[in-house]
Amino acid sequence: MAENKINRIAEVLEEKGMKNNDLVIHFNVKKETVSRWVNNKQQPTLNTLNDIARFLQEDVRNLLYQSEWTKNKL
Repeated sequence: MAENKINRIAEVLEEKGMKNNDLVIHFNVKKETVSRWVNNKQQPTLNTLNDIARFLQEDVRNLLYQSEWTKNKL
């Protein structure tokens, strides 16, 4: 079964020329936590995702992949 990617944190970090460590430092979390987020092994809470979006100066929707349901409606 294919793994579902839910968030685009890794892609947005790369687009902005940033590294995982930028999130580690800013949010004072373990590097393993950020690694799980960017590898879609674990998802940040909605509040944390919103804080990440604010930190990256992005709309929170840009940190998420479109659902299959939404893709099919377009």
